[in-house]
Amino acid sequence: MRVLITGAAGFLGSHLCDRFLADGHSVVGLDNFITGKPDNIAHLVGNARFEFVRHNISTYTYVAGPLDGVLHFASPASPVDYLEYPIATLKVGALGTHNALGLALAKKARFFLASTSEIYGDPLEHPQTESYWGNVNPIGPRGVYDEAKRFAEAVTMAYHRYHGMDTRIVRIFNTYGPRMRPNDGRVVSNFIVQALRNQPLTIYGDGSQTRSFCFVADEVEGIYRLFMRGDNNPTNIGNPKEFTVRQLAELVIELTGTKSTIVERELPVDDPKVRQPDISRAREMLGWEPDVSLREGVARTIEYFRSILA
Repeated sequence: MRVLITGAAGFLGSHLCDRFLADGHSVVGLDNFITGKPDNIAHLVGNARFEFVRHNISTYTYVAGPLDGVLHFASPASPVDYLEYPIATLKVGALGTHNALGLALAKKARFFLASTSEIYGDPLEHPQTESYWGNVNPIGPRGVYDEAKRFAEAVTMAYHRYHGMDTRIVRIFNTYGPRMRPNDGRVVSNFIVQALRNQPLTIYGDGSQTRSFCFVADEVEGIYRLFMRGDNNPTNIGNPKEFTVRQLAELVIELTGTKSTIVERELPVDDPKVRQPDISRAREMLGWEPDVSLREGVARTIEYFRSILA
């Protein structure tokens, strides 16, 4: 197959490029480097089956040649990013998704949307199933990301129903691993960078809020299987094992051997208290569940950050 991946130089997008190429497919990567990094795809330069286009998917987009799939992964995806780029976040979720859908329609290609667990907001249902509609503040600071993704899901389903387009929607839960940016504001990278610099690990609130952490190799395998043999309904891909933020901080301190302590700061607005995917659909439909334990994944991520912070 020949597929287009938007956000190809991002954390997840770059790993997804690797996964498709490893299976013998051809990839057109598209990114404008707002949050993506050229280093993430530098190893693909010279690969005859990889092409790169520097472009903003939120503007008119043309890609020459046939496409079998359009995978839309372009978007700021951490609170630091979408608070810095609120308008760009809304545009890529709305205009970018519309442009990517139009391209898929013109090419008669399968469309794959990278959605997010953030569409559940601060959930009142726990764990979160795909049938849950969410508890989202549309005008809060996180609303630019949450509502952009909720619109993206709505327009994807409209194209599926109106045009009969073959579509997929993945709801991605917290993912971590190599190629995360040191300053992306996500909890795993924050803790590891602070620990390696012997700085205090910053937790917000008392650290009792929970998250599920999926190692990037597991996440990408679930995404790849969903693209290949999923259906058009939204599907959670994440690790169902739940940890408190404080437990994560303590694990990072243990594995890095840092002298860092833990300090508490005020909880951000609309910060979710719980986050845990129900992955029954992914298990049954895709035969997928994560393999990498939090301890193993964090250890591998620490080694990556040691190499780039040295």
